[in-house]
Amino acid sequence: MIKVILFDLDGTLLPMDTDDFVKYYLKELGPRVAHIMDPNEFIKALWAGTEAMLRNLEPDKTNEQVFEETFLSLAKVQKEDIWPTLDDFYEKVFPTFSHLCTPSPLSKKIAEEAINQGYRVAVATNPVFPKAAIYERIKWAGVSDIPFEIITVYEENSFTKPHREYYQNLCDRLGVKPEECLMIGNDKQEDMSAAQIGMKTFLVEGWVIDRGEPQYRIDDQGTLEELYGKLKNEEGLFVK
Repeated sequence: MIKVILFDLDGTLLPMDTDDFVKYYLKELGPRVAHIMDPNEFIKALWAGTEAMLRNLEPDKTNEQVFEETFLSLAKVQKEDIWPTLDDFYEKVFPTFSHLCTPSPLSKKIAEEAINQGYRVAVATNPVFPKAAIYERIKWAGVSDIPFEIITVYEENSFTKPHREYYQNLCDRLGVKPEECLMIGNDKQEDMSAAQIGMKTFLVEGWVIDRGEPQYRIDDQGTLEELYGKLKNEEGLFVK
């Protein structure tokens, strides 16, 4: 029986085109470090740091530590010289990106309905962003007052999607078995990979991401509206 519902953020609780968002984010961020280093070199180091996080399977290193090691070694700058600029960006500029999303009131209704029915809830976004950026997007989605037990951020996580270790770590932290969890997301590889360890999966239609391979089991799918209907009426995966 499902006890915990895990929600992806971008493209799921927060409807958006992730590719467009990342392009805009990098276009805005690059020039802001120009007084410290070449923006093109900065973007290269940023991507390398991100790739290192996506590969990391060392449980004793957070994604933040992995990113810093790779980024700083390539950027050839000291952390104290560039981090204040990045922190300032996330505090003052990042919040202005909300226009790139199309929030739905259904996100809050779904999360509230899940809690009303006794499910535990968590946000299982890919933890490759700092807490400030992830909590800002939680706000845009209209779910900042939902009592999520866990919100995955790069300061507190050691793994990323689609690694099975990411999902197993969530189970361990929540004290549940994989088969007691339902992963809801829009990415056929990153989110549906939760099926690898026995989690149930629900694919949210609207902003589906599909790279073709590998393909994982999808137990059910539908729009946010259809998801809400099934949850409210206790149908399909939500039969008690």
